[in-house]
Parts: sequence; C-alpha cells; structure tokens
Amino acid sequence: MKRPQGNNSKGLITLLADKVILYDTTLRDGAQTEGVSFSTEDKLEILQRLDEFGIDFVEGGWPSSNPKDDLFFARAKEIKLKNTRLVAFGSTRRAKSSADRDAGLASLIAAGTEWICIFGKTWDLHVEKALQVSLEENLRIVEESVRHLKDNGKRVIFDAEHFFDGYKDNPGYALEVLQAAERGGAEWLVLCDTNGGSLPYDVGRAVKKVMATVSKPVGVHCHNDSDLAVACSHAGVRMGSTMVQGTINGIGERCGNANLCSVIPNLMLKLGVSTNVKDLKRLRSLSTYVGEMSNMFPQPGMPFVGDRAFAHKGGVHVSAMARDSRTYEHVDPSVVGNRRRILISEMSGTSNILEKVREFGIDDSKEESRPILEHIKTLESQGFQFEGAEASFELLVRRFREEQVTPFELQGFRLYIDSQRGSVLSSEASVKVVDRYGNVEHTAADGDGPVNALDQALRKALSRFFPRLNDIRLTDYKVRVIDEKAGTAAKVRVLIRSTDGNSSWTTVGVSENIIEASLMALVDSMEYILMKDEYNGD
Repeated sequence: MKRPQGNNSKGLITLLADKVILYDTTLRDGAQTEGVSFSTEDKLEILQRLDEFGIDFVEGGWPSSNPKDDLFFARAKEIKLKNTRLVAFGSTRRAKSSADRDAGLASLIAAGTEWICIFGKTWDLHVEKALQVSLEENLRIVEESVRHLKDNGKRVIFDAEHFFDGYKDNPGYALEVLQAAERGGAEWLVLCDTNGGSLPYDVGRAVKKVMATVSKPVGVHCHNDSDLAVACSHAGVRMGSTMVQGTINGIGERCGNANLCSVIPNLMLKLGVSTNVKDLKRLRSLSTYVGEMSNMFPQPGMPFVGDRAFAHKGGVHVSAMARDSRTYEHVDPSVVGNRRRILISEMSGTSNILEKVREFGIDDSKEESRPILEHIKTLESQGFQFEGAEASFELLVRRFREEQVTPFELQGFRLYIDSQRGSVLSSEASVKVVDRYGNVEHTAADGDGPVNALDQALRKALSRFFPRLNDIRLTDYKVRVIDEKAGTAAKVRVLIRSTDGNSSWTTVGVSENIIEASLMALVDSMEYILMKDEYNGD
C-alpha cells in the first residue's frame, strides 16, 4: 500500500501511497459555503459529473437535516453510478441516547447508501466543553455508533473531528478515539483539521504516528483557514494517508476545504500517485461546471484550472516560451484541460504580439508586429485594456492589417430617458445603421436602461442584414472608472461578454461617456462574431 521514498533531512523514511482514494464533499461541506444553495436537481447533476470524472466517494449530504437532502437520497437511488460510491453523512449518537434508539443514526440507515460517514469528537476540549460528557463516555459513543451501523449492514468511514488540534493537546486520547472507531468496525479513519489551523509538518507528523497505531487505512480532511489545506493534504499522503477529502474549487464553510482541483493534479503529476480519475483533461470543465452550479465561478487565479493559470503577460516570458514552454509553465496546460493565454498590454513585447496573432491563425510578421505593439500601447495609455478583451484585440489586429472589412456602420443613435412621477425610468433608443452594400436600416427599441435599449435597437436593426445576431446575448457587463480623481469627467472602461451558446468572447470600449464606451464594446461584439463566421465559412 505504501512505498519508501528515501530519507528526509532528519534521516526518517518518508512514505508515499501508491494510490489515493478521492472523497468529494462538495454536496455537503461545499454546500455550507456562504451564498451557496444547491437544489436537488443541482446535486443530482453534480453527482453524475463527479461519477463520470472518476471520484471514488461522493458525500451527498446529511439525511434528515433538511427536506432537500432527504429528496436527494431518494432520487439518487435511481441513478446507476459507474465509479462513485454515494455516502450519507451524519454524527455519532447523542450523548443521552442509545445507538439503537438514536434518530440521527436511524436516518443514516434509512438513506439507503452502502457507505456512511459519521464524525465524532477526538479533542478532549470538545468532549468536555461541547458534548459535556466524560472522556470515557465519548469513547463508548464512538464505538457503539460505528458498531450499530455495521450491525445494520453499513460500511463506515469515521471522520475524527478536530483530530489535529486534539492530537496536539492530548495525543494519547486522540489516538484512543481512533482505536474505539476501529473496534466498532470503521473501515476508514479520516483525520480532520476542522479548524484549518494546522501546518503541513504537524499533519505529517500526526499521520505518521496514527499509521503506526491503527491497522485501518487513514484519510485526511483539511480546511483552508490558514491557506494550507492542499499542502496539509499532500503532507498526509506523503506519510501514508490513502484517502484525501476535499471539494471542487475548494468551496466550503469559512475559508473552504482542500481544493481537489489542486490536490488531484499535484498527486498525479507531481507525486506520481495514481487515482481512479478517468481523464485529467476534464478537470477544468468539471471546475467550471461546479462553479456555474454553485453560482461561484472559479477564481481566475486558481492553480491548474483558472483562466490566469497559464496566462503570460511579460514580453521576456513569452519570448522564452516561444522557444520552450517549460521555461515559464510547470505543466502542459492541456493536461488539465486548460489552455495557454498570451496577454496584450503596455507591458507586452513583440513576442506577445507574434504569439497572439498566431493564435488567431494570422500570418505573423515581426516587422508588422512592432507598429501594432506601439498602437496598443498608445490605446492602453488612453485607458483601453486588451488582456481581458481578446475579441477586441483580434479585431484591432485585423483592422490594422486591413484584413477586416467592416460589415456595417453605425451612422447615428438617439436615446430617450423618460421619468414620470411615481413610475420607474423608461429608456428608448433609436439607431441608424448601414451595411457594406449601402443598405440602410433605421429602427428603435425599448430597454431596461439606456445600454440595454441600445443593445436591443442595434440588434433589431442589424438582424435584417445579419440574422445570425439573433443568436447572440450579453452575459456580463462591467464598468470601471479609469481616473477616479477626474470625478464625473473621468473616462470609463466598459467590458462586455457575449455568447452564442457555443462560445464566449469579450470586447472593450473607453470614453468619458459611459454610453459611448458601451456602444464601442457592443459594436465590437457583433462585428467579432460576424468576422468569425466569415473566416470559418459560415
């Protein structure tokens, strides 16, 4: 189960598991994140995605804690899981109850899962202050609870709550609790850093001691309150832990749980540990999917799966990477389903431009790239920013090279904002557009605010010439004041993200007038998709 990995600086043998079992608690611990509320349908869909990815155990929730979790376990019975074992989560019996009469344990049995995970107290502080029972009684609670579940045909994972804090204060008692769970029949003993305050060295040292004390396999469950949950998880594995518990994107109560989107690739790519993951290239899409379902889109700076994980801005970096990507990338982004991004800004060099135009399938030329770079730097000094607006950048390059013929021209627009006593503001926009063949369309539309009215009017006018634009919708709209000291006369930068249902793109506009800046980004958004269709032969 373990293999020696040589001696560390103190001459101690470090052990590393050959294979690690992955236990996901996104649907339970992750659902405790502030602002996250999964519906039953959300949980069922996430369960199936985790199963497809190859997660070994998925903790579905706490039966009887709320109607939604009860419905989830009932509906989950209809799903044929291929790789995942669904787990019901709960607590040991109440202090003044017997196991066979405890309502919580009865609910866990009724959930119908083969596997059950229960947590129990291992920190003497919690036993005496929270539970208000003797240390001996707590040992009986743990052993009897596990045994009762085993007697009812269940397989049990024991989560040793606050284990590392308990081990630090009273190591002998913390180990006794694990032995009580083992006597009861637990098949896994999971050591929890519930408060998230442990250091990797502390976790590794404690896991090593546990491995020498118990015979059952050991897991780790780390929280991220010290920003060390991933590091602590790896420290546990290096000392012999063969299960890691965590969540997708690291969501969870307070500062979150160990982020499986970092744990998994580090285990597989850096430590050489095998898992049951079917295709690591699906990692980014899984991260994005769970982010959408939880209404907490993954942070762009998240390692491995974030938008910025393989984004390169400095010209020196890009120049070196053109020769060998290993110079500034620790892994190939495609291995985890991500991609390299070359950013364009005033810090860019010619190498950035060359790499970027190659991405677009444009013939590159170092002679032509330098004037483009100078033009970009001039625009960025005026407030434009292209590193987050790749669609506007591609249009800029093609216009500069005279490869892009503008498919339409906005010849004018008017906005009407009406306010009547006791009613909300109403907005109406009228626009006049002409296509490249001289055909004119003049129309108007209402909207929820002036920008929405302009978007509706422009789309309505252009759809006569370009029906494709009926498929486009805005998904994000951001406004940034560039020079706050200028007050109401300050320039603003508008970023608009659009989608046709298959792909998304971002465009930018800058002006002292927020309406004009918005219109720049809107026009670029529509011209971009028409350009892509033309180059793709659609």
